[in-house]
Amino acid sequence: MIYLRLFFEFFKTGLFAIGGGLATIPFLTEIGQKTGWYTMAELTNMIAVSESTPGPMGINMATYVGYTVGGPLGALVATIGEVTPCVIIILLISSMIYRYKDSFYVSNALSGIRACSLGLIAYAFLSVFTSSVIYLDRYRETGDIASAFDIRTIGIFLFILVISRFYKKSHPVIWIALSAVLGMVIFSI
Repeated sequence: MIYLRLFFEFFKTGLFAIGGGLATIPFLTEIGQKTGWYTMAELTNMIAVSESTPGPMGINMATYVGYTVGGPLGALVATIGEVTPCVIIILLISSMIYRYKDSFYVSNALSGIRACSLGLIAYAFLSVFTSSVIYLDRYRETGDIASAFDIRTIGIFLFILVISRFYKKSHPVIWIALSAVLGMVIFSI
């Protein structure tokens, strides 16, 4: 039963998360809340691991969740669930897109899909940012808004954001490695 649920949940994610791996985060948040398979903090860690490993993030996330929930077979089932809608849609679209590429309706539909992708990616950014930087539990305990923010995490974020703007051609792995080292140093102090 767990394998069928894994397949179904990731089939939905693969079907509706248009815009790449970051667009899957709202769906993954919902899956975690609905099933209890992982917390938001665990999801944030999974995103970090999925972003730093080779391959598409959405597929890495499906494999990661599938493995934690159902072992190797769960990883396979979740990954197949994530990929299946893409394969079906690509096969359907590729057979028709050339014929209708100049259609007014197709052009407008693609414009709407691009806007949707941007919205999903923005939501993913806000979700990851707030779960990484803002600790509402601290605020509830102390009543002090300043205590809800992790200054060390914000500092690492801003440092990487600023310095990566100066070295635009650098590979993202450099920034991931640098932020890991900074995290080890700063959080051990």
